[in-house]
Amino acid sequence: MIFGTISKLETFSDEFVCFVKVTTSDGYFGWGQTSTYNADITAQIFHRQVAPWALGKDASDIGALITLIEAREHKFPGSYRCRANAGLDTALWDLHGRAQGKPVVELLGGKPKSLRTYASSMKRDITPQQEAARFIELRDTFGFDAFKWRVGAECGDDIDEWPGRTKEVVAVVSRALGDGISKLVDGNSGFSPKRAIEVGAFLQTHGISHFEEPCKYWELEETKQVTDALSIDITGGEQDWDLVTWQRMIDMRAVDILQPDIMYLGGVWRTLKVVEMAKKAGLPITPHSANLSLVTICTMHLLGAITNPGKYLEFSIEGFDYYPWQKDLFLGDPFKIENGRIEIPSAPGWGVEINPVWLSNATRRLSTL
Repeated sequence: MIFGTISKLETFSDEFVCFVKVTTSDGYFGWGQTSTYNADITAQIFHRQVAPWALGKDASDIGALITLIEAREHKFPGSYRCRANAGLDTALWDLHGRAQGKPVVELLGGKPKSLRTYASSMKRDITPQQEAARFIELRDTFGFDAFKWRVGAECGDDIDEWPGRTKEVVAVVSRALGDGISKLVDGNSGFSPKRAIEVGAFLQTHGISHFEEPCKYWELEETKQVTDALSIDITGGEQDWDLVTWQRMIDMRAVDILQPDIMYLGGVWRTLKVVEMAKKAGLPITPHSANLSLVTICTMHLLGAITNPGKYLEFSIEGFDYYPWQKDLFLGDPFKIENGRIEIPSAPGWGVEINPVWLSNATRRLSTL
């Protein structure tokens, strides 16, 4: 199908979120999103270093366009370029879906269906008893049968969030959830290999099945020591954007489960590269999708199509009190949970509509030919 050339690129941003709208010469349009946080900075990069190479180009070949931009901006590799490219990539997937009357999951070879979710806590400033209590309420209200909580301290160099918290939160929450519940924890690069192995052994005795990012994520050899020492699944990759690093991570079996973040990585097209690498190595993909912006919607479509998905979708349980910037991003409620499951949208494109009121309050910037 011919979509025309890219004639207009718009961003609507605040400090936390940046939505991207792509419009073509044939009148097609699509909505995407750059990665969250410092999104106003990413919007500047988008217009300075992405838009000039995308305007006037064919909208049909997403991979070719992302590859071109990476080549033209080769002096600026890294996270911000990928965060900006994610806005273009995800908007083009939405455009393709809208133009063809299909949800993105179908463009990727899958179909709309329900996905098992795990309730993902973002908090460390919470007592073990409080964490257990809200998990039980969520289990009983929404039917979640998998939960993830935080241990250690973010990049903490073996210093706990407060003395004794890791062991206490593991014991208290595990006991409260009981049997029949999948239990996951996230170390956020908090431990040395020696300490991570000690913590991992403790996790195993409490029925934890997933130990995420135990060591400094940029030190793959450290994480591999933990993977080799424990029977529990060691997971990671959310921060990584470099495909060479991804291939090295896979080749050395640094982790058991890979967790790419579509927005950090630079969009769906680049994430599919990681998915294919993982598939060849026989490794599953459980993406990182830690807030209720478009990243979770995009991840739902991806998981509905790939042949090596992990067991569940990460679903943030933090509401507007914790992330006030999530409020009123979309029309309706695309994040409805029933029996611990969520439905992949079946409407064309991503299947969601950006709230026009939110857009009217955002900073708009336009790039045209």
